[in-house]
Order: sequence, then C-alpha cells, then structure tokens
Amino acid sequence: MGRQRYNPIENHGVIGDLHTVALVAMDGSIDFMCYPHFDSPSIFAALLDDAKGGCFRLAPTFEDVRHRQLYMPDSNILLTRFLSQDGVAEVSDFMPIQELGHQHDLVRRAKTVRGEVQFRLLFQPAFNYARSGHRIEQREGEVLFFSDGPDGVALRLRSPVPLKIIDGAAHAEFILPETETATFIMEELRPAEESRSSHPDYARDAFKETMNFWRAWLRRSTYRGSWREMVNRSALALKLLVSRPHGSIVASPTFGLPEDIGGVRNWDYRYTWVRDASFTLYALNRLGYTEESARFMDWIETRCEQLDEHGALKIMYTIDGRSELEEFELDHLEGYMGSRPVRVGNMAAHQLQLDIYGELIDAIYLFDKHHRPISYHMWQTITQMMAWLEKNWHRPDEGIWEVRSGTHEFLFSRLMCWVAFDRAIRLAHKRSLPGPLDRWLKIRDTIYLEIMDKFWDNEQKMFIMYKGGDRLDAAILMMPLVKFISPTDPRFLSTLKAIERYLIEDSLVFRYQNKKGEASWDGIHGLEGTFNMCSFWYTECLSRAGDLEKARFYFEKMLGYANHVGLYSEMLGPAGEQLGNFPQAFTHIALISAAYDINRRLEAQGMS
Repeated sequence: MGRQRYNPIENHGVIGDLHTVALVAMDGSIDFMCYPHFDSPSIFAALLDDAKGGCFRLAPTFEDVRHRQLYMPDSNILLTRFLSQDGVAEVSDFMPIQELGHQHDLVRRAKTVRGEVQFRLLFQPAFNYARSGHRIEQREGEVLFFSDGPDGVALRLRSPVPLKIIDGAAHAEFILPETETATFIMEELRPAEESRSSHPDYARDAFKETMNFWRAWLRRSTYRGSWREMVNRSALALKLLVSRPHGSIVASPTFGLPEDIGGVRNWDYRYTWVRDASFTLYALNRLGYTEESARFMDWIETRCEQLDEHGALKIMYTIDGRSELEEFELDHLEGYMGSRPVRVGNMAAHQLQLDIYGELIDAIYLFDKHHRPISYHMWQTITQMMAWLEKNWHRPDEGIWEVRSGTHEFLFSRLMCWVAFDRAIRLAHKRSLPGPLDRWLKIRDTIYLEIMDKFWDNEQKMFIMYKGGDRLDAAILMMPLVKFISPTDPRFLSTLKAIERYLIEDSLVFRYQNKKGEASWDGIHGLEGTFNMCSFWYTECLSRAGDLEKARFYFEKMLGYANHVGLYSEMLGPAGEQLGNFPQAFTHIALISAAYDINRRLEAQGMS
C-alpha cells in the first residue's frame, strides 16, 4: 500500500530526552526532529516538505497493513505495531535519558512478532532546515553524516544490517525471522568523546534505564483522581518539553505546523513563553512536581536580572535565555499540505503583552507558598518589575493571542495585571516583605473597577474582549480561575451564556468571535479551528460554577478528541483533525487543571 504524502499531525507519538523531541508516525516514519536541541535547526522535517524535509523511516514492507501505536505504560517509550495477514511486526522508539555526557541518542528496534517479515529502512537527514548538503563516510557497521552548513552537526547511524548509500541517504532491506530483532542507533558524533552505543548491551541497558527514569518520575505524582491515565499522559508530555540543561520549558517542540490547512498561520513555538511556562508550573505543582518549579525559578531569576533599563520583561526567550528571536521564512519548503510560509523564529517576541507579569508573579507566589521562600534578591526583582507595571498597566498591547492587527486595551491583559498586583501584595503580607503596598492596593482596586465598568457591555450582558469593542474572547474564561470574580457571579454567568452562544460548538471553543461575513479581525489571513486549551478552561468554569454534571460530560467529550496516544495539538479543525504545533503544552496544562478541579468537587460530593 502506497504511503500518503503527509502523515496527519495527529498520527504521531512523540519521544524525547529532555533536550529535544522527535515525532514518530504510525507508519514508522520519524517526520520531524530538531537536533540536538529543541530550537536547533531540523534534521528531519518531512511534515513540512515530504520531498525535501528529511525523515527516518523504519517499517515492514507489508502491502496490506493495519497500524497500532501506544506508549509503554507510564513512560515516553513508544511502540508502533504493524498487523498483516503476512505477519506481525513492531518498532520500538525511545531517546535515552543520560545522566553524564549527552550524545542525544535515538534508538529504534525492529522486531518480528509473528511470521518472517521484510523491513525497509530509509535514513535521509536534511540538515539546517533542509538548506545544507552533507557528506557521508561509510564504515563497518555504521554510516557518518557530516552537515555542510553552519550548524556543524555530525550524525552516526549504527546498523546491524548492510546499508546502501543512494542520493545522500542510507537505505536497507532486511528480513527478520520470528522473534528476531534489529537495533538502529542514531547519535551525535563527537570525536572527542567516547561513544557508549558501541557496547553490545547498550540498547538493552538504555531501554531499562530510560523506562526506570520515566516510571520513577511518574510515581512522584500525587494525583489519584479520575482520568488518571490522561492526566499522567499530559504530565509526561509536559515533562518532555522541559529543557534539562536549563530548566526552561518550550511551548511546543515544533514549528510551522498550520492552524489553517493551506493558510499562513504557521508559527514557531520552540521557545519559552513566560506565560506558557508559568502555567506549566501551575499544572505540575498541582501534581506535586516541585523540582521543575525550582529549576524554572532559577532560570527565570536569571532572566529577571536582564530586565531592560525600565524594568520590563520579554514575553519569550530561547531555552538558554536569549531574547533575540528573529522571524524568517523557509521559502524552499512547501509546508504541511501546502501551508506556507514555513516560519522560524517569532516576531511576537517584540510585542507588548502585559498579561505575562500576572502569570509570572502568580507562579512565583505559588512557588513561595508550596515549595520554598523566594530570596530577597528575587523580591527586589519583583518590586522592580512592579514599578514598571505601575506606569504601564493601562497601555494597549497585542494581548495573549498575539494579534497582528494593532494594539488594544484587552480585558485579559488588564485581568492579569490585577493578578500581578494582587499576588505581589499577598506575597508581601505573607512574608512581611517591604514594598509600596499602599500604591499597589490602589492600582489593584483601580484595575478591578475599570474592568467592571469599562469592559462590561450592559446591553449584551457580557464582558468584552477589549475596551470599546463588542466581541467576545475565550480568555475571559480565566476570570474566575484566577479568583478575580466568583464563578457564580451574575455577570460571569451571563458572560458564560454569551460564550456558549457565540464561541462554543458542543464542547469545542473558539478563541474569539469573528462576526458574520468577517474573514478575520486579528490581522492574519485565514480562519482557525477551535482552541483546545479554551475548551478545557470552559469545563473548569462549569465545574467552579457548580454545574458538575455538565462539566464532567464536556470534559470527557474533550478527552475523546485526543489522538491515539493521548496527545493534543493547539487546535481542532473542521473535521476534528489536530492543527497547529504538536504537542502543545497549553492544552495539556488546561487538561490537568480541569481534571484536578472537577475531580475534587466530584469527590467532595461523593460522585467520583
């Protein structure tokens, strides 16, 4: 059976080593991988150009085959199974978690379960976003690939079967009798370091060590409620997005995957957004993972030491803390199913997004409350940020959705500025820390009253997206989640009804309201799907408002939109297909938060 040009986004599982991630399709093809770090150039990007992007395929040659893909329980080790009348075969994939030194190994093991199976291998790297050529050196049992580009990456592919070099790629066809295996190892070639993968027991030992790592990590979770399997899978997905060397957290490990098939909404999410990372810490703290919070706090404290002269924080950084994220287009790639341009970098890094201060200071407040007291130096940094926010909270900005149609005075930005002042005041009181509390209290209350006055549409009986506007915004769902307003306040319940009327289709929630006949108001051509994070926010709002049966019903319906291994991208398209970068941290964060809240309320009522 011929292979379709582009594997659907949702037809992938992910593996990783806390340095980078690879997307493994159900047909045995690794279609996407940046290497050796999250924000390094890609070496495999067939998802963005099937002809030029590069891939690593390992699969049986069955004509008529059914595919199954699953994770080994409580781990990020992936098993892809091929079922045919001619036999049964498996390919297991993982990236070893190495304590000392790191050669970013990718281990693929082919196995025949039943019958005698012919496998086909294609190892076709495309270095530097498929912009650079490479040279090849073939040795006994291995092939070396050296990039010609500025990335300077060199790869070693170890193989137990003979490899042929054709057009810059390694090919092989081999037969495995029943129960036999063949293991292939890709690693970064570092001449000055001894490779451990040459040891005959390396793959077996690395498998055990990696399995033990993931299972030990998951055992630290304190969550024991309903939907535990999905909550655990979300936690494992979030952990894959944490940079082990730095403690930073990427929003997603991919770039260029479209929010609109054939459209231009194709962004690069391989960076650390202060907003996304702060929400990630909130979700992991819910599950008892404090080590990740401590590492991120160390990372963000260093960023705070690099505030500009006025005390402002950047909205996003590279994983190692740089703030220059120049956006450019890879014109030579056709994009996923023709979705162009493929963008690298992110111009939104230069935007003003005032909400980040609320998310960050809320995360710091929770860290101080549940983990360890912050340092005096960190408090000084907070007061410096707050001094900047005192003068700038009222400014129009691009908001949480990073619009490119100009700035507005967004409700969500005002809301999170209120959170920033509120949590800073709480932190100061709790720890008896010095600060201009009278000023902060006055500004906090001023913001509160302005939201209630200037962002309330009395005619439509709803809160509005931005001052002077008349449209809805799903970010309004955060109002009770950050304890700005009671979830049973008549104003919020009326707004919730309006959101259900204009933004929701069954359990699926759009980010914002496009008026009839309007292509898009956000300055970007094309429309988008429903936003998975907002859908989970909606279920949590229902739970907090006391409508537990409805909250549980829609939450469980949303669980049904996960892919076959429990992962979510950013959005769902018209046919329920996954769209946008994959997997996306925001969605899994919101899933954990909603599950936690719904479960505790069900347990309190004896309904779980």
